[in-house]
Amino acid sequence: MQEMILSIMESFGYFGVFALIAIENIFPPIPSEVILLFGGFMTTYTKLNVILMIVFSTLGSLVGAIALYYVGKFFNKERLKKIVSSKVGKVLCLKEKDIDTADQWFDKKGNITVFFCRFIPIVRSLISIPAGMSEMPMLKFLIYTICGSTIWNSVLITVGNRVGHNWESILTIFDNYSHIVLLILIVLFVVFVSWFYIFRFRNKK
Repeated sequence: MQEMILSIMESFGYFGVFALIAIENIFPPIPSEVILLFGGFMTTYTKLNVILMIVFSTLGSLVGAIALYYVGKFFNKERLKKIVSSKVGKVLCLKEKDIDTADQWFDKKGNITVFFCRFIPIVRSLISIPAGMSEMPMLKFLIYTICGSTIWNSVLITVGNRVGHNWESILTIFDNYSHIVLLILIVLFVVFVSWFYIFRFRNKK
């Protein structure tokens, strides 16, 4: 996959970066670190420059985020409540009240959540879905997405530009960061799910 990504970027320049980052936001397994670090490296031996590389990559992030936002908006609170009120909700031990609680939490913390999640692997893409589900105002969603994505993209592109041919060695560092973060997220998810079901079980007694 990495060779295909590099080939597309070398062939299409800014537009290749734009398209790959947009796709990466919708399909998280595509590594944004490879795209952005190599994009920064490309500015050292082509006519491409760092500023436009950041602009096009951020536009790609925005397009991908908006697509997932509308996926979330389709599965809005009312649709989720219908799902929860069915057999699915009983199997998962979920109630309509849980949907309201999650929605209220996102109304209060959604802005900062969308911003900071842009720095977290996998989550930086998927966070757009709950934002859409809670019908976070589009203007706020765009502002926090642009701010978070610009920072993340700028850091990796600048690093790729500075280290030049050594960009692949830096990629290892970001890969380790991604793996550590994902491990932490998995542990937190397991802890949260365990706590949720234990709490429900106690309430039933």
